[in-house]
Amino acid sequence: MSAVEAKLAELGLTLPEVVPPLAAYQPAVQSGVYVYTSGQLPMIEGKLPVTGKVGAEVTPEEAKDLARTCALNALAAVKSVAGDLDRVKRVVKVVGFVASASDFTGQPGVINGASELLGAVLGDKGVHARSAVGVAVLPLDAPVEVEVQVELTEA
Repeated sequence: MSAVEAKLAELGLTLPEVVPPLAAYQPAVQSGVYVYTSGQLPMIEGKLPVTGKVGAEVTPEEAKDLARTCALNALAAVKSVAGDLDRVKRVVKVVGFVASASDFTGQPGVINGASELLGAVLGDKGVHARSAVGVAVLPLDAPVEVEVQVELTEA
């Protein structure tokens, strides 16, 4: 077990299976020492636990937990191409999308769920640049979607 997966276990988390693509793309690709994940939905065992807009059908607290799940799914996607999460040198950038009710403006707080998970699991390597964007709708009516870019150590 890698040190990162041991830290996940210490936090009571396990790395899920990579979420299979919903269309014509790969969950993650590597280019040089960088891994770029596709947008990760908060799928748990192949299903969305909640659907709808944040600030309407979904509370900001629920959405923050869903963003955490997205980040966990992103780590699984990174591992699928890197082979070992201990190769993560640093998280470079996180982009979070929040399907928002028209008057909801708390997107940064929602995406904190992803950022906080990456920090808890990776420590200083999890500190990153970030965007949190409100959108009208996401695939499958998901409330949140997160993509992650990481730099790896040389193999």
